[in-house]
Amino acid sequence: MVHLPRTPLAQAALIMSLAVLGGCATAPRAPVDINLVALNDFHGNLDSSKFTYISVADPARKVTVQAGGIDVLSGALKAWRKDDAQLIFVGNGDLVGASPAMSALWADEPSIVAMNMLGMKASSVGNHEFDQGKAELLRQQRGGCESLRADKACKYAPDFAGASYTYMAANVIDSQTGKPLLPAYRIEEANGVKVGLIGAVLKDTPSVVTVAGIAGLQFIDEADAINATLPALRAQGVGVFVVLLHQGGETKEYVDQPDCSALKGDVVDVVKRLDPAIRVVVSGHSHQGYLCRVDGRLVTQAQMGGHMMTRIKLRVDPGKNALIDAQAQNVVMLPGVYEPDPAVSAYLAAVKQRSAAELSRPVAKIAVPLVGRSTKGSGESALGDLVADSTLFGARAAGAQIGLMNNGGIRKDLESDADLMTNVGQNQAVVPFGNTLIVVSLSGAQIRTLLEQQWPGAEADEGNLLQVSEGFSYRWDSTKPQGQRVVAGSIMLNGKPVDEQQQYRVAANSFLAGGGDRFTVLANGTRRLDTGVRDIDAFSDYLIERARAGKPAGSSAALGRILRVK
Repeated sequence: MVHLPRTPLAQAALIMSLAVLGGCATAPRAPVDINLVALNDFHGNLDSSKFTYISVADPARKVTVQAGGIDVLSGALKAWRKDDAQLIFVGNGDLVGASPAMSALWADEPSIVAMNMLGMKASSVGNHEFDQGKAELLRQQRGGCESLRADKACKYAPDFAGASYTYMAANVIDSQTGKPLLPAYRIEEANGVKVGLIGAVLKDTPSVVTVAGIAGLQFIDEADAINATLPALRAQGVGVFVVLLHQGGETKEYVDQPDCSALKGDVVDVVKRLDPAIRVVVSGHSHQGYLCRVDGRLVTQAQMGGHMMTRIKLRVDPGKNALIDAQAQNVVMLPGVYEPDPAVSAYLAAVKQRSAAELSRPVAKIAVPLVGRSTKGSGESALGDLVADSTLFGARAAGAQIGLMNNGGIRKDLESDADLMTNVGQNQAVVPFGNTLIVVSLSGAQIRTLLEQQWPGAEADEGNLLQVSEGFSYRWDSTKPQGQRVVAGSIMLNGKPVDEQQQYRVAANSFLAGGGDRFTVLANGTRRLDTGVRDIDAFSDYLIERARAGKPAGSSAALGRILRVK
């Protein structure tokens, strides 16, 4: 208790001094830094792999290195946590799915365990988290062994406990309950500041995932769903927001160029519609590296496969509970720079050892050392030819006449050993999804419309062309307007023009046959038959059959089934 002096003058002097002291007690606090590290599109790349990039530090030179691997990631995180023990490590979707065989062989459980070991706090879901359907995604989060992939689930370890980090999706709604399938956000506190991590996945996920994968789910607008989380976050004292958005763009600027300004793509529209209080967006999906500004907001992405991680520094005014500034850098994950965590290194070695016997098992001899997936020029690739041929081979018993393959489903070049022999791991790296082959009936007119769907916009590039099987061919003209790019009369099957009125049996993987990659004509095919044959089995069996016949499959260049005339 304070006893005031009796004289008015003395009382006034004491009151003033108390007021000054009180002002000192509530003086503004100094800004604090919050450190985040972001990893997007890991895709089960437990081990290092080849990474080619151009750095702003040396723009005249293209650099190719081995980068990534969970041991390398662990070393970087350990070093950075020495500088800030409260560092927040986050993911941004596609942590699993379309994975190398070493992860896919075990239902991607080792990759989830690895993220747990690395101390990940939260991740948005990506489209590939839905590859095996809602139930499998929830199993990956919660753990357990009840899975549609009974041949893989809990085979590496019998007690899979699921992800210790939180999968988030503000814009994915369970149709049965009308509620979000997963939490929309997670609150992390560092250096006395609450940070709201908000997750969302591209609303067009249904166009890039099998119908079965997104059954019972609705994907709503990303920006609307993200903005809708802010009142709840603010009610819990959050004033700093970071969006983990599995949607991306592209730029010709360098992967590590600060404040790049030429970002284009779907992510830009989403970012522009976000609440002004959201000033940091970690993006993904497009497998690009960039550190851009969009309407003054920081928008980042760290390529894919663990080749890079993004370090983000948030400067926060704790008194106002508001972000002052955000800066970021993309760091290439080079082996030898940081000392790996021994436990993570040991885990990687154990997974390699367990996987080696199965993955190194020989499959078949091929004709060339490497069959590539580059589509430069016509839109056709040597590996696309091979996979499309294997699709036709696997579905021929079901009456298939034409085999088709989407470029996005071919994940890596087909490699072989010194004796031109491929193994299980190399084959599975090419087609890792395990889709079944579907056969549908299409008219010749529908086939022509399907081919026109390869160019959904005004630009006629070759990156989205379907790969086609032996005996099927056509020509296209990039100078023609949308919907008229396939040269009239050029669509041929076994030397004869395709008749627009005739029905043809067309085989494709279950993703493509369901209208994936916006090829909706296939979804409208009639007399639909699921052969039950997995694409990877058809691919391997085709290589074996060709080798046994003394005609090993594969070529170094595309075989000329698709011809670009202009």
